Amino acid sequence: MTVDRRTVDLSAYPDLVVIYLGMRVNAITGIKTVMGFGPRISNPAGQKPEGLLLHEQLIYSIFPPHVGMRQYWRDFESLERWSRSEPHMLWWKEFLRNSAGTGFWHETYFMRGGMEAIYDDIPVRIGFSAFAPVQPARGPMFSARTRLKTGGTETKPTAITEAELYPGQ
Repeated sequence: MTVDRRTVDLSAYPDLVVIYLGMRVNAITGIKTVMGFGPRISNPAGQKPEGLLLHEQLIYSIFPPHVGMRQYWRDFESLERWSRSEPHMLWWKEFLRNSAGTGFWHETYFMRGGMEAIYDDIPVRIGFSAFAPVQPARGPMFSARTRLKTGGTETKPTAITEAELYPGQ
């Protein structure tokens, strides 16, 4: 039987952004963290915030538990606005203060070109970090917008500033 090959016309989505996210259990306590945080992220996405075209859940590995999602956004501004709004912003702030036995990462890909990523408490090199030089997410590497070098104005302030996260440094 001949394979039914298909493709898509993405011309209506010139500013499309695809983001992969993952949460990995690093310690036994992380199982509870993942079980608690998963719905806190998935439920708001299920409410279809403005600009979210599709939200899919993924399992990267069973051992160690490593779950995540893939999201398709109309444009970066929509993604940034949602990620800096409640409840996501509160979750992110809480995570950055204590990863509670887990690690979190995301990789973002842009139709117009460009990619960026962050790996927080991920003890193994995955994705871009498996082959590209890794550096601290400080200064211009602190936020996705500056990592992308997209310019423009942030839609909302970050959940936590670099000075708040690293006081006295």
